[in-house]
Amino acid sequence: SRWMVVIRNNDTNSQVEVIAVLIAATGCSVEEAATEMWEAETYGKARVHFSSKEDCTAASMIIQSIGIETDVVPEWE
Repeated sequence: SRWMVVIRNNDTNSQVEVIAVLIAATGCSVEEAATEMWEAETYGKARVHFSSKEDCTAASMIIQSIGIETDVVPEWE
């Protein structure tokens, strides 16, 4: 089954920090990371990665390392 990483907006991290950590954690493009950052800012959360549970957990840990709250949940919850 597929899992996903969801990030939550915060008032601590800059837009540049969020974009950089999403690229580092998921290997996405700058454009994709910027869109996901915007979604988190606008809606309070954003889906940023879809993969195996293990891969999502690893990506989540990288994202959390700068203070962003994440959830690793089944893709269809």
